[in-house]
Amino acid sequence: MNRALLSVICPPLAVCRYGCAGCCAAPIAVFWLAAIVGLLYGYNGGPLELEGISWYTFGLGITLWVIASIWSMVTLYGVDADSCDNSQKNSFCDPLRKLDESDPMDEVRKAQ
Repeated sequence: MNRALLSVICPPLAVCRYGCAGCCAAPIAVFWLAAIVGLLYGYNGGPLELEGISWYTFGLGITLWVIASIWSMVTLYGVDADSCDNSQKNSFCDPLRKLDESDPMDEVRKAQ
């Protein structure tokens, strides 16, 4: 997937995958998840428990999704590829690579 399409479909994943600003992934994810909740809640009637779709709540969800998408695009295209430090990106978005895979029982055996 290219950057623009991933920024529209899943903005936090696009920032984690292609961007260097890992600190922006969390707030973008909050906006994106709030957009999903707004869309689902609006589709089910919204806060007024309407029989049909609550268009104001549904529109709020779409607006939040657009904000998250634009924010991720600005983050992705504002980052210079030469100044990108991959260790900074991985420290926030991919913590599983940094896990200590040593055996904890080895530590116990060393202590005895």
